[in-house]
Amino acid sequence: MLQINIDDVMKIVNLCVPYLIGLGIAAIAVIAVFIACRKKKGAVKYLIRSQGIMALVLALVITVNLICWGPMASLISLATGSGTISEETSNKATKLCTEIAEEGIVLLKNDSDLLPLKTDSNLNVFGWASTNPCYGGTGSGSLSDAYETVSLLQGLEHAGFKLNTALSDFYKAYRADRPSVGMWEQDWTLPEPVKTSYSQELLSGAKTFSDTAMIVITRVGGEGADLPDDVSKVTYTDNSKDYKDFEDGDHYLKLSKTEKDMVDQVCSNFDNVVFVYNGANAMELGFLEDYKQIKSAIWCPGTGQSGFEALGEIVSGTVNPSGKTSDTFVRDLTDTPQYNNFGSFVYDNMEDFAGKAFKGEATYPSFINYVDGIYVGYRFFETAAEEGLIDYDKSVMYPFGYGLSYTTFTQKMGEMTQSDGKISFDVTVTNTGNTAGKDVVEVYYNPPYTNGGIEKASANLAAYDKTGLLKPGDSETVSISFLAEDMASYDSKGSGGYVLDAGDYGISIRNDSHRVIEEQNVTVSSQIVYNESNPRSTDTIATVNQFEEAKGDLKVLSRADGFANYKEATAPPKTMTMPENYKETFLNNKNYNPEDYNNASDEMPVTGAKNGLALASMRGLPYDDPQWEKLLDQLTATEMDTMVAIGGYQTSAAKSVKKVGTVDCDGPASINNNFTGVGSIGFPSAVMIACTWNDDIAEAFGESIGTMADEMGVSGWYAPAMNTHRSAFGGRNFEYYSEDGLLGGKMAASALRGAEKLGVYGYIKHFAFNDQETNRNNMLCTWSEEQALREIYLKPFEIAVKEGKAKAVMSSFNYIGTEYAGASNTLLNTVLREEWGFKGFVLTDYFGGYGYQNADQEIRNGNDSMLVAYDTETNHLKDTTSATSLKAMRQSAKNIMYTVVNSRAYEGDNAKGGLMNWQITAIAINVVLAAGFLFLEMRMIKRYKSKLELGQTKETTSTEGKTDEV
Repeated sequence: MLQINIDDVMKIVNLCVPYLIGLGIAAIAVIAVFIACRKKKGAVKYLIRSQGIMALVLALVITVNLICWGPMASLISLATGSGTISEETSNKATKLCTEIAEEGIVLLKNDSDLLPLKTDSNLNVFGWASTNPCYGGTGSGSLSDAYETVSLLQGLEHAGFKLNTALSDFYKAYRADRPSVGMWEQDWTLPEPVKTSYSQELLSGAKTFSDTAMIVITRVGGEGADLPDDVSKVTYTDNSKDYKDFEDGDHYLKLSKTEKDMVDQVCSNFDNVVFVYNGANAMELGFLEDYKQIKSAIWCPGTGQSGFEALGEIVSGTVNPSGKTSDTFVRDLTDTPQYNNFGSFVYDNMEDFAGKAFKGEATYPSFINYVDGIYVGYRFFETAAEEGLIDYDKSVMYPFGYGLSYTTFTQKMGEMTQSDGKISFDVTVTNTGNTAGKDVVEVYYNPPYTNGGIEKASANLAAYDKTGLLKPGDSETVSISFLAEDMASYDSKGSGGYVLDAGDYGISIRNDSHRVIEEQNVTVSSQIVYNESNPRSTDTIATVNQFEEAKGDLKVLSRADGFANYKEATAPPKTMTMPENYKETFLNNKNYNPEDYNNASDEMPVTGAKNGLALASMRGLPYDDPQWEKLLDQLTATEMDTMVAIGGYQTSAAKSVKKVGTVDCDGPASINNNFTGVGSIGFPSAVMIACTWNDDIAEAFGESIGTMADEMGVSGWYAPAMNTHRSAFGGRNFEYYSEDGLLGGKMAASALRGAEKLGVYGYIKHFAFNDQETNRNNMLCTWSEEQALREIYLKPFEIAVKEGKAKAVMSSFNYIGTEYAGASNTLLNTVLREEWGFKGFVLTDYFGGYGYQNADQEIRNGNDSMLVAYDTETNHLKDTTSATSLKAMRQSAKNIMYTVVNSRAYEGDNAKGGLMNWQITAIAINVVLAAGFLFLEMRMIKRYKSKLELGQTKETTSTEGKTDEV
């Protein structure tokens, strides 16, 4: 669920302050009147004080109304929404959660066929993490606590294993809860009992209980922080006072000393050991080769709320593992091309542009250098091995696309054909073993490379597919097809576009990125340049250079002469100073003025027209239908401003066109309404979904999310997320699919298609180049050569738009060079809308201002709405009168409404609109209060008159008595 942001709370309180000051002034006035009339007597004193009390109560009621219908209206609307998930739907989702894990858990090692184990056997499970495993991640990708979660130990027990409870009790007694790694603070401690705490009785009992042991190691990541590349610099409590778990400079994705001691101890006492790595970040697993006793190893990323059922099924053999790695597992993470250029690098000459971070402290522009170019993940290791830079087996532990099975398969490649720009062939997969199972067909291409020419990796995933369940001896023919133009490389230095060079392209089917099963050549007779006169078939307009400024002075890794510049290119940054010529182009709220960007030739659009159209009439009409203009003429400037400004977890209503307000919710592993508390089960992490290599199961996941969203009355889903695993230390890697853009893009496109079946639009995020958490909202300047931006980092988004027909996008926090991604006309209009043909709207990532987010700049550059549910200093437009501003607001409103009207929000009775339940209730309460005030006022006046008459009678009596005495 959404974590409470104290900064948000304070901002909301500040919005209410003027109203509370007004109430305070009223209270002081009443008190002053009370004091002034203290010497008054009788009816007059009663009248003044009673009316004062009434005035104070009335002021309180008015203040509450002003706050509720003003700054708090949006939040109250979100918090009082309705909608629940049916038990039937939830049960189906839980079943799917298990199915995803059944196909996504990866068998990494299985010497001597140790697995599967007998289901009724005893099993010792070692490792504190066995009692506190990883189910997902933290932040917007966290799981709801409203549903029962199957633990790792329960999953094994449900599969029929008898577990040594003395061990689990031992770990629970050591520590019951997992240290928190959240957006606000991170405790990276890895609890693990020290070696000497294992009593001889405990170990002897374990050996008597079973001759087989399982070791569980977990790593958890989350939103807001990357995994530590130096544990000595973060919050961490050692498990022993006698030694440090990590030496200075040690990173988080290797075994701690206490963990290694535990592994040593288990392996010295048991000959049959199963190792389970439970985490989404590719860990250093080279130590597995140091222990002959560790015969089997399993990668089990975050499982969601029922996925550990699948772990038990795979260990027992009820399910045959078919998962393949979505990332490369290397032996030494410090010896990778991006290691020195991932993390925190803050400029030392940008004090004039100070901003404010998520936690409120002052921040300064920072930067990240994508020095590795296109050589990310397996693309580097396969190419570097071919060029002789590395010894592959000494660098890579488990390749990309790797995974074992309890059976064996053969794959035979059919004859390759070319037609209409497509390369097609069949692959016959046969189960040659003794156990039913599924296999993945992985297709790679190796393009012709000229030394010093366009950068090209020697292995590039081109296509993939997964078989159904094949019984022993059965075969299935898988049809493979992809466009020849998809093998083109982006030539940013020469033609400034995609180029398919002449030569032989090796098309191979492989067991993984490294092991070739069979290969055929496709020959391109002459070079093909995809330019303005010859765009790629999938582009609306030709893709040409757009991000030249984003390279800056960057030195990028090159394959030339066997990666001759490797040492120079991958070294840490030499300077923390932004060059003056780039500093001059840097924009944030300190130097952005909307008036400077007004276009004198813009014509003032029509507003407030009475054309009698309703948004519902636009459903199904093309984006460029002329009727849109008539509808847009009806909008008022205030409505457009509100639609732009208040886009957090919703899209705002607009009375003039009868646009209903809609609700959007967080993902990506679930659909959670953070305001009503209603949410779905948590699915496995995106990494687990990617490891299935099964588009159908990704689509089923999206459809399940869509079904639950529909039942909750939710139209938008803040997912799928598809940034690139540039580094294994990425804190949000669990939420993103892979190091490979094609795999990530296909998975995201499938999930989008599934959700769209229910009319739910997914916000593909974070667009773009938001591939680390460190400094993500601290004006992080991302410097990269355009080829890498195109081929690696934009690729999953491109596929999601072109194949998944995405209708909503969430922009990212970071900068592209010196330009905020959320206000980049190049990214959001030229690339997204013009090149890719996107029709829909763009929302910011969380709108905290941060010193660089403002609505004026963003709507002028293609970002349509701000992700915040209340008024802030910069989410409302400063300029609401210029033609430029109104024209941009109008375009944003159209983009938002086009998406909304073609969603579930306008299906059946969903678009009735009208007042919300809380508003109706508030009006009813106000009517009752008004009647009560009127009644009390009449009573007070009546009582005042009675007191007045009684006082006059007493005065007359007193006067008459004095006369008689005289």
